[in-house]
Amino acid sequence: MVNLEELDGVGPAIAEKLRSAGYDSVESLAVATTGELMEAADVGMRVAVKVINAAREAANMGYERATEVMERRRNMGRITTGSSTLDKIIGGGVETQGVTEVFGEFGSGKSQIAHQLCVNVQLLPEQGGLNGKAVYIDTENTFRPERVTQMAMAMGVDPQKVLDNIYVARAHTTDHQMLLAEKVADIAKKEGVKLLVVDSVTSLFRTEYCGRGALAERQQKLGRHIATLHKLAELNDLAVFVTNQVQARPDVFFGDPTKPVGGHVLGHAVTARLYLRKSKANTRTAYLVDHPGLPPESATFQITEAGIRG
Repeated sequence: MVNLEELDGVGPAIAEKLRSAGYDSVESLAVATTGELMEAADVGMRVAVKVINAAREAANMGYERATEVMERRRNMGRITTGSSTLDKIIGGGVETQGVTEVFGEFGSGKSQIAHQLCVNVQLLPEQGGLNGKAVYIDTENTFRPERVTQMAMAMGVDPQKVLDNIYVARAHTTDHQMLLAEKVADIAKKEGVKLLVVDSVTSLFRTEYCGRGALAERQQKLGRHIATLHKLAELNDLAVFVTNQVQARPDVFFGDPTKPVGGHVLGHAVTARLYLRKSKANTRTAYLVDHPGLPPESATFQITEAGIRG
C-alpha cells in the first residue's frame, strides 16, 4: 500500500491537509477532480494536477484486460431483497460496486425495500447478506426503526443488534445531503458498511430548484451527487440503493403517464433501474427498466408484516 507522502509533490504538510479533507488513500486521490482537491485541501492548480496524476500512476488506473474485470466482478457481493422473484430480475440481489435506483408512486414499496435491505445486509453471505452494516440518509422522514424491528424479528435475528448496525441521518438541504454522502467513506472504512440507502435521492433537489431557470444548476449538482455515490460504491465495495419520486407527464394520453424525477442525468448514471407499481392488496410489480447486463423483465412481490416476500 502506497502512503500519500510517497507520491510526487506530496510532502508532510500537504499530506496532512489531504487527510483532513478526507483523502486518506491513493485511490481516493486518483478519482478526485482538480477542482475538488483545490477546494478541499487548499492547494493550487499545479499542485492538484501533479498530485492527482501521481496518484493515478500509483493506483495503476489504466487499461486492464476484460478477464481481470470478470474476476473482480465474480467477487462482487449481492444483498437479497427478501423476494426471490425480485432478486432474479436484478441478477441475484442488489449488487455492490454500483448504484441501484427504484422509482414509483407513493406507497409503491420503495422505502419498504430500503428497510428490508438494511436488515438483510447484516445476514451471513449464505443467507443472502454481506455480514455488514448500513447507512440510511433520510430526506423525507421515512425511516422507521419500528418497521426494522418487525422485519428483524421475522428473520429471527436480534432487533436491537440490527438497529445498532444502522447509521441514520436526516438530510434537510441538498448541500447537507451531499455532505452526509461524502462522510460515508469514513464510516465505511471503520465500521464495515456494505449498504448505503438514500431515500429519496431527488426530493430535496426537487424542492430547492423550482422552475426551468434552475434546471441546469439542479441537474449539474445532482450529477455530482450521483458521481459521489458511484465513487463510494466502487472504492468501498458497497451497495448503493436510492429511491426516486415520479412526476406525471401531461402530454401522455395513452399508457403510463409517470416518469422518474432527475431526467437523463440520473437515468444514465445509475447501474440498475427498477420501476415499482401498485397491484391488488399488498402485491407490487417491479419492472427492470435498465441494466447494463440484463434484459428488461418484471417480477411480482408482496409487502407483508414480515417484510418483502415473493
